[in-house]
Amino acid sequence: MDNLFDLPAEYKELRSSVRALAEKEIAPFAQAVDEEHRFPIEAKNALVKNGLYAAHVPTEFGGDGADALAAVLIIEEVARVCGSSSLIPAVNKLGSVPLILGGNDEQKKRWLPRLVKGEGFSYCLSESEAGSDASALRTKVERSGDGWVLNGSKKWITNAGESEFYSVIAQSDPALGSKGITAFVVEKSDPGVSFGAPEKKMGMRGSPTREVYFDNVQLSDDRRISEVGQGFALAMNTLDHTRITIAAQALGLAQGALDVATKYAHERHQFGKPIFDFQAVQFMLADMAMNIEAARLLTYSAAIKSENGERDLRFFSAASKCFASDMAMKVTQDAIQVLGGYGYVTDYPVERMMRDTKLTQIYEGTNQIQRIVMARNLPNS
Repeated sequence: MDNLFDLPAEYKELRSSVRALAEKEIAPFAQAVDEEHRFPIEAKNALVKNGLYAAHVPTEFGGDGADALAAVLIIEEVARVCGSSSLIPAVNKLGSVPLILGGNDEQKKRWLPRLVKGEGFSYCLSESEAGSDASALRTKVERSGDGWVLNGSKKWITNAGESEFYSVIAQSDPALGSKGITAFVVEKSDPGVSFGAPEKKMGMRGSPTREVYFDNVQLSDDRRISEVGQGFALAMNTLDHTRITIAAQALGLAQGALDVATKYAHERHQFGKPIFDFQAVQFMLADMAMNIEAARLLTYSAAIKSENGERDLRFFSAASKCFASDMAMKVTQDAIQVLGGYGYVTDYPVERMMRDTKLTQIYEGTNQIQRIVMARNLPNS
């Protein structure tokens, strides 16, 4: 019987090549990126050079046409060595999926080739008063002649200031609520666009998180993505596809922590033998590995559903993000415990991995929100 749950050869080759690249060109800078709170430019350059910066972009627009599972593998392997760096391909997908799903060919030709070449794409949905309640937007876009005028601000925007392009979800008709929301592409260079100071964060310190301000930003109608009033639906459909990339980040962080903890357990001697020989440590490592593999299968399954556009994607996308991030939080904490005092200091990366992992339980919808989404979209067995 064929193993239905084994990756085909081309995906295994992709994993191996990305892992080798990450270990050689990204891992050596991960600690400095975290400690200095600086954007991982070395990772960006390596990803652009090797076609991994926005591999999901279709080939007709200059990308590699990587499917959803391939995108997951890329993000997972980068996150295994550096969480902040994994946000580069993850956010480029998040920011550009609204364009891919709702844009016309002319719009795709305008922005996607530039994304592939290194001009990043961020996603502007959340606001100070519209976090989990994403439809309560106050950023407004109003008709002005043949175009639009955008005013307001967006909160918690990943890679803000680094990215050149922004998918902005704004209220165009407040009387219609969520059906009065419209999506636009805004460029960093547009007059009236500015950025707040980088947030001082617990983790993912190499990825700048900033507010984005819009002060009478003039937009022609060719900046509008999809139809007027379809912005909220487009935003939610986008998250169905991209929450899986958060699961991929969590998987990579957990795997990286397990790798460090396993190696340490074999090398660290107490009471005259490696601590791996103690059943208490063995059980911790076994549980860590077991839960990682369970989350991996769920995440890969969700990625395939994303690629195929299956009807139960919304459930599986939320489930993969929720399960993988909760799992990764437990695994990274246990990795610190295996290392003891060494796990608590920066000599080893597991404390950084734990700090980075926390965000995967929060962004693109908290795990409490994911459980609401799952409950409303239970699959038919």
